[in-house]
Amino acid sequence: MSISFALSAQTVATGAEEDWRRANDAVGQLKRGHADVLKWEQANMPPATAQEPRAEGLKLLTVEAVTRQAWLNHRDLARALARLGTTNVELIAQGRWTEVDPILQRKVDDIGEVLEVAAQGRKAWLQAVAARQVLQQHRNTLDATDAGNELGRRMVSVGNWSRLQQAQVQLAQSSAQMNVRRAQHAAMQTEASLIKTLGLTGVHSAVTLPDRLPDLPAQPLPVQVLDARATAIAAQLPRAEGMRNGAHVRLARQAYLTSHALALSSRDEVLKVREFITEETVLHYNGMLKSVWDLLGEVSSQSQAVASAIEAQRDFWIAETDLQWVLQGGAPDSFVSLGGGSEAAAPAAH
Repeated sequence: MSISFALSAQTVATGAEEDWRRANDAVGQLKRGHADVLKWEQANMPPATAQEPRAEGLKLLTVEAVTRQAWLNHRDLARALARLGTTNVELIAQGRWTEVDPILQRKVDDIGEVLEVAAQGRKAWLQAVAARQVLQQHRNTLDATDAGNELGRRMVSVGNWSRLQQAQVQLAQSSAQMNVRRAQHAAMQTEASLIKTLGLTGVHSAVTLPDRLPDLPAQPLPVQVLDARATAIAAQLPRAEGMRNGAHVRLARQAYLTSHALALSSRDEVLKVREFITEETVLHYNGMLKSVWDLLGEVSSQSQAVASAIEAQRDFWIAETDLQWVLQGGAPDSFVSLGGGSEAAAPAAH
């Protein structure tokens, strides 16, 4: 049972004359307690006001779609894409760069720009998808605090809470509202950055993105595979460039392996423990063993854990993009700052 579900369950409409404890005792007679109350209330509430429809915009639901859109903005790359051939273009568009023969570095002019445009478009897309996902998480949290605030208002109205107690719940709601506003701003910024990166400013004001980032791979690429690939690309580059690429590979590989470990830990350890604590808190709350403040405190902790897991997942995919780019001779200006929400903390070696 979710936190918002548990809180909303206690917000059944009551008159000021009704005693809260008597109502709560009645709830306890139901088979599933507060969950049954919520089910009844939702079934008997008037339909909610429809949300304002959102413009669909350009559909960019996959890595391949955003990569091809990025290339469309660079018509001068048409010749290089043709020389690469359908198979190699498909591999790059799908994010399978390590399967592209490194010898093409010598055979195809402007392949470096083809890869750079693809990498920049892909990273902007990852940032935008993650920001939307984090925004949705904060909206869910706001729903829970809204329910908590309504519960407090009703308890004050029947004399079971003081205004001071309700004020504490209102603070949690205000904090959640501010987090939603920050997340909305971040989502708008990353979407605008994506549109700009794709050269679509003034053409499209919105884009349709997937609901979530791609899933993490169970295992990162083995170090032996990465080393072999680094050796292969170095052999296709001039000596000085090859030395610089070796430095880039070391930084990119470290960011890739570390970000994968952090994302897995966040997902499989932190979130699982957090979910257990949440479930137990809800059960204790419904059994009158936890207060609404305990529950709203868990709202904040759970929200932060989920947002951090999304950001860790985003960081991995950005690091993976940089690694694939470097292993094709690319030279990113910087590498992802793990946990910092940006790419600027680790400058590339030059």
